[in-house]
Amino acid sequence: MKIFRLTLAAVLLTAGTLAATSAQAQAPLKIGYTDVQYVLAQMPESKQIESELKTYNSQLEAQLKSKYAEYQTKGEAYQKAAGTMTEVVKADKEKELQGLQQSIQEFQQSAQQSLQQKQQTLLKPALDKLQKNIDLVADENGFTYVFNSDGGGSPLLLHAPKEGDISDLVLKKMGITPGAAAPVKSGPTTTPAPAPVAPGVNKTKVKTKK
Repeated sequence: MKIFRLTLAAVLLTAGTLAATSAQAQAPLKIGYTDVQYVLAQMPESKQIESELKTYNSQLEAQLKSKYAEYQTKGEAYQKAAGTMTEVVKADKEKELQGLQQSIQEFQQSAQQSLQQKQQTLLKPALDKLQKNIDLVADENGFTYVFNSDGGGSPLLLHAPKEGDISDLVLKKMGITPGAAAPVKSGPTTTPAPAPVAPGVNKTKVKTKK
């Protein structure tokens, strides 16, 4: 995704440069940049997003703990009664435990995906608002292109003069006083909080008939 963005930006920049050169009479390109993480962290929406994600993650953890408690209870009951079970009953209990273990592992995977989707859903209105204000600031200040300079992963912008940074202008456009704040994870290039993991699930083994 980042390679595609970089390639697309390079194509746009090259096309714009060629057009400006051929026209000669047109104004020179003015390029700006902003730190998306920096701006998002100071938007009032960030605290609400963080709170909702935390609540949602807690709900997933509670569901996982419930599943694991059932698996553990049935596993302990099986261990205690295994010596008195017939082969048919023992095989049935082992199959049930293996099914519960698989269910837990599948839930962990789906919980991670669900958490990512929840994050993207919550972030979209804030990102749309940010984009709208970036466009406004760029138009008002004559910027032809605006790049993202945030430090997550590999930033698109590697070097630029300070006067090209429009981050504080975007914040002021939204009525926010610029100031330091912890970054909020945004978009598909970030990693949300990990899905809850039940302790010992992958290590638990069920005795099977030879």
